[in-house]
Amino acid sequence: MITVVGAGTGSPLPEDVADGAELVVGGRRHLDAVRLPAGAGTVVLGALAPALDTVAEYVAKGRPVTVLASGDPGFFGIVRVLAERFGRERLDVRPGVSSVAAAFARAGLPWDDAVVASAHGRDLRRAVNLCRAHPKVAVLTGPGAGPAELGDALGSDGRVFVVASALGSAEERVERVTPAEAAVRDWGAAVSVVLCLDEARALGPVRAVAGPRPGPAGWALDEAEFAHRDSMITKFEVRALALARLGPRPGDLVWDVGAGSGSVAVECARLGAAVTAVEKTPDGVGRVRANAAAHGVDVRVVHGAAPAVLSGLGDDPDAVFVGGGGRELPAIVAACARRARRVVVVAVAALDRVPAAREALLGAGLVCDGVLLQSSRLAPLPGDVTRLAAANPVFLLWGVRPHGRTEGVSP
Repeated sequence: MITVVGAGTGSPLPEDVADGAELVVGGRRHLDAVRLPAGAGTVVLGALAPALDTVAEYVAKGRPVTVLASGDPGFFGIVRVLAERFGRERLDVRPGVSSVAAAFARAGLPWDDAVVASAHGRDLRRAVNLCRAHPKVAVLTGPGAGPAELGDALGSDGRVFVVASALGSAEERVERVTPAEAAVRDWGAAVSVVLCLDEARALGPVRAVAGPRPGPAGWALDEAEFAHRDSMITKFEVRALALARLGPRPGDLVWDVGAGSGSVAVECARLGAAVTAVEKTPDGVGRVRANAAAHGVDVRVVHGAAPAVLSGLGDDPDAVFVGGGGRELPAIVAACARRARRVVVVAVAALDRVPAAREALLGAGLVCDGVLLQSSRLAPLPGDVTRLAAANPVFLLWGVRPHGRTEGVSP
């Protein structure tokens, strides 16, 4: 049997927790905090593979092992790798209070509706995008992925950080700062977790299911669900296929370039992605913001003309939707295709724009495909009769980066 004991925040390990073990595994501070049985071997956790190999030697001989961990070892902790290696039936897990639970308790907030992301040993960008898209996110930090790096990536977006350091110890510190304030400080190595909050929505409604709010029951919403000008909106038939090709998901960053009403941007945000909408007209900017607010999602709106404005958008997107166009369409598509990590989707109404848009996708090394969408909707006529009303045909092109994005593709 492998006994896995979590040192809960504010709850030190019992001194006798390792009694009976022939091997005790844990961080140096955990090993120093308990009474080690006479003759027991010890492994100070560093590189995980050698530690697991030593545990395997003891398990193979039926000798008891105790593993000491922080907080709840089943929550982004060592229980996963132990269960994969040795089988869950061998584990006796005794969890403590996790740093996430403790941090929300210090902030006086429930956390059954929070998104929790680990940036420890992982790419920070996914945690950043979750913070952009959701009102309540806890980020487990690590070297090079702390409050300063998170704040620098988020910039000024109206969020507030609660930075919890050394939770449960005499040096515990819980501070509220803006992302900009966090970005310019040296936080050291004691940070346990960062809460990123949209304070206006930090107390969400009572829920029956924990975690972020469920995805929408449907998508490709009717045009009537959005404010738009003179039917200048991506029709729901086109939007349905565009969303299928974009594949927006939590942790992704999507650009909607030439956003117009922002219908694609809003739909991507409803599916959990962080979204930046680019729109060149002031009244269009207002409509995108109004539509995002009406659907209860966060969309960052940038007022400017592509392709020039794209260079100032910061992080490279996972997916890009390009609508509108005009003479600048090939340059816009090329700029987006150079930076997209996964896919670019282009909606084109004019036949003579298609070849140049396709060449721009191919020129960036994307695998290109497309379709002409033609649809007819049911329309009533007098006398309880129905006819078919044809919508304008639209070309939808998409370029997919082979095998996903590799680092260093961005110019």
